Amino acid sequence: MRTSNPRVSFSRRNRANVTTPDVASPIPTPGPPLPFAPEKPEARVRKILRMVETGTTFTIRNLALEFHLSPSYLQRLFKHQTGVSMGEWLNEQRLQRAAHLLASTYMSVKEIAHAIGYEHASSFIRAFERRFAQSPAHYRKSDYTKC
Repeated sequence: MRTSNPRVSFSRRNRANVTTPDVASPIPTPGPPLPFAPEKPEARVRKILRMVETGTTFTIRNLALEFHLSPSYLQRLFKHQTGVSMGEWLNEQRLQRAAHLLASTYMSVKEIAHAIGYEHASSFIRAFERRFAQSPAHYRKSDYTKC
């Protein structure tokens, strides 16, 4: 059984849908969705930003436990407040720290991988190559030639 919608009438000649607006319920005009990112994130998110930027390695689960939130809620809150996925942001912070360590220390690639939270050096190398388009060893060599 078909129900008819009083707002839509069908034309047999051109088979086009023609909407007829009701006076009682106006049709909202569609516009591009605007990303919501407040000018200043709330205190919990600001604290997360500060904690991670200190260089200490955190996981989403660790941060969720620290703030007594579920990991999924923490990720939604972070994305809503900053406009960036928490996982992507944490990964970027780790890789930036790795680049700094490669340029300023004599730690091995394996030591750096473990220091920034990667269990396996091969996973770190793959992530580093995706981000910087070169291997960590090549990045270290090219950084030393700049000085």
